[in-house]
Amino acid sequence: MHRLRLWFLLTLAWVLCGTAGAEPVAGVSSPGGTLTVTVSLNDEGRPGYAIVRRGRPVIAESRLGFLLTDAPKLERNFELTDSSTRSVDETWEQPWGERRYVRNKFNELRVRLREKSALHRRLEIVFRVYDDGVGFRYEFPDQSQLKQVNIADELTEFAVVEPATAWWIPAGEWNRYEYLYNRTPLAEVGQAHTPLTMRSADGLHVAIHEAALVDYSSMWLRRVAGQRLKASLSPSADGARVRRTAPFTTPWRTLQIADSAAGLYMSDLILNLNEPNALGDVSWVRPFKYVGIWWSLHLDTESWASGPKHGATTENAKLYIDFAAENGFRGVLVEGWNKGWDGDWFADGSAFSFTEPYSDFDLAAVAAYARERGVHLVGHHETSGFIAHYEDQLEDALDLYARLGIDSVKTGYVADAGGIKTRGADGAIRYEWHDGQVMSRHHIKVVTEAAKRQIMVNPHEPIKDTGLRRTYPNWVAREGARGMEYNAWGNPPNPPEHEANLVFTRMLGGPMDFTPGVLSLVGRGGQPIQSTIAKQLALYVVIYSPIQMAADLPENYAKYPGPFQFIRDVPVDWADTRVLNGEVGDFVTIARKDHDSEDWYLGSVTDENARRPRITLDFLDPRRSYSAQVYRDGDDADWKTNAHSIVIETRPAKHGDVWELALAPGGGQAIRFVAAAPTQ
Repeated sequence: MHRLRLWFLLTLAWVLCGTAGAEPVAGVSSPGGTLTVTVSLNDEGRPGYAIVRRGRPVIAESRLGFLLTDAPKLERNFELTDSSTRSVDETWEQPWGERRYVRNKFNELRVRLREKSALHRRLEIVFRVYDDGVGFRYEFPDQSQLKQVNIADELTEFAVVEPATAWWIPAGEWNRYEYLYNRTPLAEVGQAHTPLTMRSADGLHVAIHEAALVDYSSMWLRRVAGQRLKASLSPSADGARVRRTAPFTTPWRTLQIADSAAGLYMSDLILNLNEPNALGDVSWVRPFKYVGIWWSLHLDTESWASGPKHGATTENAKLYIDFAAENGFRGVLVEGWNKGWDGDWFADGSAFSFTEPYSDFDLAAVAAYARERGVHLVGHHETSGFIAHYEDQLEDALDLYARLGIDSVKTGYVADAGGIKTRGADGAIRYEWHDGQVMSRHHIKVVTEAAKRQIMVNPHEPIKDTGLRRTYPNWVAREGARGMEYNAWGNPPNPPEHEANLVFTRMLGGPMDFTPGVLSLVGRGGQPIQSTIAKQLALYVVIYSPIQMAADLPENYAKYPGPFQFIRDVPVDWADTRVLNGEVGDFVTIARKDHDSEDWYLGSVTDENARRPRITLDFLDPRRSYSAQVYRDGDDADWKTNAHSIVIETRPAKHGDVWELALAPGGGQAIRFVAAAPTQ
């Protein structure tokens, strides 16, 4: 009876989504029956798939396959040799994260295909179907007829059925991922990075991304007709965009599907599709907050380069270490400590030494001083995209940090897209993209070498996040979007809607080192930051990272001791997370429970419009009462006219209370719910 019901659902799905000449050959539904995936072969033997949600088509029949550089394409003349299904329902524990426990519940379909032509090449496609999304990947089995696989591009498609609005940034352009988000009809998207987020007229939200990007080129999305999107792999200097030897698997192509924007963020699909922790004991990976010699460099009051403005001096670093120790921050980042910043480092990077400090910076003495004060230095390796030069020094550089007790490093790849310099097999320097296969391999090399020395890694100008923190928990965060520095010198700076865009786009991939907390609210030359001071506090809850910077200058925190208290208090590791409300690019409210106490924290941010979202405190423990420490926009607050207007107050709170938040234009609200002992 169950098999008959499933085949009925598959047939219905194909009637709704299919095209003439294609017949369903296999399918699977999610554990709760919310989503159904159907796999087809048309009369030319072309494989395709379609997705239906609760009887409604979401993805129409979409092609699957590959173009190869040195062999006929893998796209037609296939026949089904076998298919199988299995079900998994397990719960695993994160060493750190948005929530402590993650449930991984899916039904899986494996489809085995073989060409009917003389080549008889084989290809397998695996679908994992959750109630909140779908992941699928290709698996190349070990076979003599296709041992070396040189991929020119993928033919994977996503034919979105309902007219939709899309939020996206361009791919294949000069500035990597650091663009403001476009909001357009999906039918007007050009070539986009993922995650790409969509919303149909009746509120269905879909985000397309990928998971477990390992030894492969990143997937861009190119619109080919109407609302049909096609995978386009990031290019390579040597022709083939991916070179692999079978057997191997591709990254998962993912679709998160939910009734609301909040539902997208609450999905654990990306994490679940990654392999479990490969590092063993990772108790040495510790979430932390940090300060450092950074914001002054973007303000241009100090410099990375040596000379009278040099920021990374021994004396200056010790001042930051003192500030960190006095305020409970674990880390101090020092940028510009090493030789190589003089001259045009952006254009070259060959002068960088990752073991030699400038003469006015005593690295060993500073590291020792930090240890004495209970503080850890955060290392810094800017490569200017010259990864061949960096890899030559990588092990020595990490060994140095390990000897000095420096257990985290921020890496950087500041170069225009297409400007990554790598060394080919012939020894010649070639130019690659930040998100191509070469960089996919490079980042894993850095992370695994760092793990051997118990060092955490936080890359900026990185390859995009695809959930690999599950497999490599020392890969604690990355940038990969417009961060706070654009508020110092960006033209334009980040607009008020930016963070509400990030939550439902970039943040679907994983943690971002956004570096919030600039309470002065001014950038270079007095450029105003388009935020209220309360919003800067809320970002510590809204923009998730297990490492959070208090990015402003110490003297500015001294000017605002009240708001600064929230930055001192807010944790960076969470036992639970709830998205209470939100719309892409408009506003969002998130509550998170501290991993190490019974306290909850809430952050709410808005765009340029004032809002009064209502929330129900049903996330609080009904057995406890709470004291809510509220940091809210003042009644006259507005990012344009009175950005520092803030009210700090304490009020009682309990489970089930209904509150109305008051968010000023460009504003926000942060709340700490301090738990009392439970009642008997």
